[in-house]
Amino acid sequence: MFNLSTNATTETIAGCDVSADWLDVACQRPSREHLHERRFDNTPSGHQRLIKWLCKGKCSVRIAVEASGVYSLDLALALHETKSVKVMIAHPRALKDYRRAQMQRSKTDQIDARLLCDYCLRMPFIQWQPPADEVFELRALARRLEALVEARIAEMNRLHAASKSRIASRFVINDINIRHLERRMTRMEDEALTVIERHADLEEACSHLRSVSGIAERSAIKLLGEILTMPEGLSVREWVAFAGLDVRHHDSGRSVHKPGRISKEGNVRLRRALYMPAQVAIQHEPNVRAFYDKLRAKGKKPMVAIVAVMRKLLHAIYGMLKHGQDFDGQKFYRLPAQTA
Repeated sequence: MFNLSTNATTETIAGCDVSADWLDVACQRPSREHLHERRFDNTPSGHQRLIKWLCKGKCSVRIAVEASGVYSLDLALALHETKSVKVMIAHPRALKDYRRAQMQRSKTDQIDARLLCDYCLRMPFIQWQPPADEVFELRALARRLEALVEARIAEMNRLHAASKSRIASRFVINDINIRHLERRMTRMEDEALTVIERHADLEEACSHLRSVSGIAERSAIKLLGEILTMPEGLSVREWVAFAGLDVRHHDSGRSVHKPGRISKEGNVRLRRALYMPAQVAIQHEPNVRAFYDKLRAKGKKPMVAIVAVMRKLLHAIYGMLKHGQDFDGQKFYRLPAQTA
C-alpha cells in the first residue's frame, strides 16, 4: 500500500508510532526502496537506541512522531536535541484523514508507523520547536489547577445531593472535603505565579492579559499555559484554528446550506480558558459589551454571540502579546461616536 520508492533525497525518512511502553518505527534509508522496521522501549535508554539506529550512515533524519501527550514528549525532546535529526509532531486528526485517503482499513502499531513514514515523506514537513522549560512547567501547573477546579465542582455537587436527603450518611457528608481541594488549588496557583514572576517575559505577558477586565490571575495562568506552547510564527487565523474556534461551513449545490458552526478541532483547554473571561468581559468591558449587543441585535443566539466574543478576544490577545501592549477596547470594537 505504501509506495515509498519515490524518496530520492539523501535523508532517512522515518515514522514513529508511540504507546506507553514501546515505540514502533519504520524508516526508509537513502537510495533504498524497502522499509526498515523495529520496536524500541519507550524509555530514555530506548530513545537513545532509536536515535543510534536512525542515524546509521551519518545521514540526516526526518521523522514524524505521533502526538501522544506525555508518552511522546520525552521522545520528541530527545530527537530534537540530536543535531542530525529533525522531528515533526503529527496531529492525530491529520493522520486519521491521511489513513482514510490511503484507503487503509486496518490499524496496528506497525501499520501506523508505516503510515507516519509515508506522511513524513509526502506531506509538508513542519519542524517541531519545543517551548522553554518554564513554559512546560507553567502548562503542567495550569492543567493540574484546572483538574482540581473540576474536582471541587464535582465534590460540591455530591455534597449538595447528599445534604438534600434526610437519610444521608453523615460520615459520607463529612468525608466530602472541599476545603482540602481549595487549599491545593491555592498552592497550585501560587506556584504558577512564582514561575511567572521568575521570568520577565512570562510576567510581562501575564500583565498584558490581566489588563482585560475579565482575565484574572487564574484565567491568565490557564491561557498562558496553552498559548505559549503553540508553535512560534503562527498567524492569528492559525491561533483561532488551533483553539477550534474557526467556523466550519457546509454548503453544497442549491439545496444544502447548513448554518456555520465552530470546528472544535483544536485545543479544548484553550476554549475553556477563554469562556469565563469572555463572559466577564461582556459584563465589565464597554467595548466588548457593545460588540456582544450588536450580535444579539442581529438575531444571534446568546451562545453564538459569546463564542464570537471568545474568538475576537483571542484576536486581541494575539495582538497584545505580539506588540507588547495592554488591552485597548477601541481596537476590540470601536464604539460609535456620541453626538452632543
